[in-house]
Amino acid sequence: MRFAEPVAHVYNPLEYAWAAHEAFLRRFGGGRKKVLMLGMNPGPFGMMQTGVPFGEVAAVREWMGIDAPIGRPAIEHPKRPIDGFACTRSEVSGRRLWGWAAARFGSADAFFAQCIVLNYCPLVFLEASGRNRTPEQLPGGETEALYQACDGQLRSAIETTRPQWVIGIGAFAAKRLRRVLGDAAVPRIAQILHPSPASPAANRGWSEAVDRTLDELGVFASRGA
Repeated sequence: MRFAEPVAHVYNPLEYAWAAHEAFLRRFGGGRKKVLMLGMNPGPFGMMQTGVPFGEVAAVREWMGIDAPIGRPAIEHPKRPIDGFACTRSEVSGRRLWGWAAARFGSADAFFAQCIVLNYCPLVFLEASGRNRTPEQLPGGETEALYQACDGQLRSAIETTRPQWVIGIGAFAAKRLRRVLGDAAVPRIAQILHPSPASPAANRGWSEAVDRTLDELGVFASRGA
């Protein structure tokens, strides 16, 4: 695949951060899941650094118990270096997501016994300025092959985990879930607010908003379940 300007660099954490991603899947990805939560693509201080979806360093190391050597992309953006688990910046979206999971479920093992969190697209798209460019911001001619590959991987993940619910973390992920699943009755499709600090609504109590949505839908039998 080729991506034209303004994309200047493309990172693939599934290559240079594979050791941590593999550890995440081996420890938490096995068996059937009640809920599959889907994000969009890696953030600059989350999965881009640790190889784990929404992979805020402290949450991955301390809550999940994952710490692994991280390599570097072949061509690195000078403003977006890969520091791996030495990264001192906190990924706000990941801190919110995993902080919510810890508050509601307690341990990582309890959360992942029922849930798995994945990203729709594993790639990071960086502009010359270092600014992230999301998949939905790419021109149509560049997304056709990208979405085809990502849709296929999403289907495989759903077939493997056989969830009752698939939940888009934000509108883009929910849209791709509907595109892949069509009118299928199972799994059920839902959407929660994305935890990005760019969302004013997320900055006004993201965890509480997500709990309300999940409780109204009846995704979990009870709080903490």
